[in-house]
Amino acid sequence: MNPVFLYDTTLRDGTQREDISLSVDDKLSIAKRLADFGFHYIEGGWPGSNPKDAEFFARAAQLDLGAARLAAFGRTRQKKLTCAQDSNLQALLEAGTPVVTMVGKSWDYHVKVVLAATLEENLAMIRDSVAYMKAQGREVIFDAEHFFDGFVANREYALATLRAASEAGADWLVLCETNGGKLPWEVEDIVRCVAQHIKIPLGVHCHNDTGCGIANSLAAVRGGCTQVQGTINGYGERVGNANLTTIIPNLQLKMNRPVVTPEQLRELTSLAHFVAEVVNLKHYNHAPYIGHSAFAHKGGIHVAAMLKAADTYQHIDPALVGNQMRSVVSELSGRGNIQFQAKALGIALGNEEAQRVLNHIKHLEHEGFTFEAAEASVELMLHRLRLKYSQPFELIDYFVMTERRQSRGLLSEATVKVKVEGEVKFVAAEGNGPVNALSTALRGALSAAYPVLKTVRLIDYKVRILDSANGTSALTRVLITFQGGGHIWTTVGASTNIIDASWLALSDSLEYALIKLQ
Repeated sequence: MNPVFLYDTTLRDGTQREDISLSVDDKLSIAKRLADFGFHYIEGGWPGSNPKDAEFFARAAQLDLGAARLAAFGRTRQKKLTCAQDSNLQALLEAGTPVVTMVGKSWDYHVKVVLAATLEENLAMIRDSVAYMKAQGREVIFDAEHFFDGFVANREYALATLRAASEAGADWLVLCETNGGKLPWEVEDIVRCVAQHIKIPLGVHCHNDTGCGIANSLAAVRGGCTQVQGTINGYGERVGNANLTTIIPNLQLKMNRPVVTPEQLRELTSLAHFVAEVVNLKHYNHAPYIGHSAFAHKGGIHVAAMLKAADTYQHIDPALVGNQMRSVVSELSGRGNIQFQAKALGIALGNEEAQRVLNHIKHLEHEGFTFEAAEASVELMLHRLRLKYSQPFELIDYFVMTERRQSRGLLSEATVKVKVEGEVKFVAAEGNGPVNALSTALRGALSAAYPVLKTVRLIDYKVRILDSANGTSALTRVLITFQGGGHIWTTVGASTNIIDASWLALSDSLEYALIKLQ
């Protein structure tokens, strides 16, 4: 069985997503991470389109990409220019990459309407451009744009574009499903037909407009493609490109088509999160294989079964892709969910204790708490079950005041009285809001005994009104997220008083920090 080669276009096609903009340094760091993961081809951008991509290629020449081959992207020559006169082709050469990927029209409709060229002129543009780059010693990948639509509209002409590139010496012919409108069985049938006529290695480039980008890519491999193009996390224009973080494990684990080593595959989850961090987008928790929730189990009967055999409700071992199994605690949980989390913390929990914790959680959820997004609150409950556990501080009382002063505008003040190591601390603090003032005062009271709290910071604060029909007396849920020591954790509080709900979440967060960071 022929190997499948991975071609990443996150640095070009991925950046066409409307809320992504990468600096040159961003692109270099992603390119290096892709190479380390094991990608065969990394497309760096379009050097003829903007100064940023030109700078990227100049600096990428000093980058150690190992066995990965860097590709520069461009188009075939313009119809009235020779290759030597075409500034786009000259920019591709100046990029100095071992691989050049050129896009050309394969749909007769586009040739006539977009290029305003004759069908024969387009074939000449393809032949000349490929032959020119081959003469310069480049590996040439020809991207046949809109190929599947073109094949349906005019099969003979679509195939003629591939033959033109093939006869000129192209190393790869990539069939592009540019509009993202085809379905998997259509893609597989067309690829099989092409493979009967064309003997040059075939690749596929799919978009996700029907939600079939991944399925279409896999279908193309079944049909005979041995190169798959896509992006990390499916980033791309419109609704995105085919998502390589799903395609890769599907190829390797489901279709028995190895593309990277098992050790590299275990880096898949961290790679996906790394790219999401660099592009400054929240990672999608429910992404297959690499999402935070991909192996999270909430239903009680599921977790009960998995405590006996993990594969009863998981299609793979999550460790294969660098992820991990989680048990989510909620009102739908059974004892197994609690025991699973306790076991992960090294706490032996009998059925009776687990049921007691579960009953408490269900009672709290009925009162407005939610623990699915506040795992630190559940973990804290379990730690409090330890025989030798003693709470690091005890609240005596707190007072919060917010007022508008003519000289200073809005001002919030908070005072807290807590017992720490047998001593009562009374601390006041100001803040830009009541919760900030409470947080500052509480940490001020605790920092002498627990200096590690100086390193934590509040990074998110969410409020949800649970029964808005009750107006200002509605039940309020607060989720507070802190960061420190390389960890991020979230705790929950609920009350008809937003300050009290905030206090419950805040005090739990700082107690959790002392467990996690000391």
